[in-house]
Amino acid sequence: MIRIDFSKLNPLEKEIHKTLSESVNNQASITINEAADLCSCSMSKISKFVKKLGFNNYKQYMQFLNEKDISSPETSSELERLQKYIEDFDPALVKEFAEEVQKHQKILFFGHGPSYLAAEYFEYKLRLTTNKIVSALSEEFMVENLLDPDTLLVILTTTGSFRSFYTVFGSAKEQKAKVLILCEEYNKELLNSCDQLIWLSKHPQPKDLKPHQKTRTVFYIFIEEVVEHLRGLKLQRINK
Repeated sequence: MIRIDFSKLNPLEKEIHKTLSESVNNQASITINEAADLCSCSMSKISKFVKKLGFNNYKQYMQFLNEKDISSPETSSELERLQKYIEDFDPALVKEFAEEVQKHQKILFFGHGPSYLAAEYFEYKLRLTTNKIVSALSEEFMVENLLDPDTLLVILTTTGSFRSFYTVFGSAKEQKAKVLILCEEYNKELLNSCDQLIWLSKHPQPKDLKPHQKTRTVFYIFIEEVVEHLRGLKLQRINK
């Protein structure tokens, strides 16, 4: 599970990312020492930047820039895959997602096909747990009509390859809304369509399955944990 969040970067860190992103086009292998020289900063600054962006280490960040697959190449049965996902589960991402929900009064879930069906379920669960305005939507024009600065737009996608989210992201930016993509499989292109990306699993589903054929079970596991976390916070407030 990896959380990539460009919104947390300061101007210097954004410039570091831009410099290194451009540099790998000419030199695929850049050591952390070379990165520090290119960006006129210390190796410690590079390490802190990489972790702040959401990667585990500098090596993983370089794999990302070079568009190398940082997920596990192995596939397994669905039960085995879910067991591995649960073993790798990171509660810190649940807390971060819950914090984003708490920061906004309006939560919009957006998805296509089976992801929209999952969005409807999450709408139901969050309405029971919070006092937020929560809606599940499947059409871009409906999303665009509801966006405002107090909106958190959560895009659900398993692969990110069925349809681009770039247009709806542009509309959200015009209205100063925040966009968070919750995806299951690693897809670097999704970073062009969000402020924050949470990549849920490094254990892929079979490649011969089309996006609409893949399960959404990982979404349900993650959101149930988010709902439970929010419920716990609510009980704490009541008991004070």
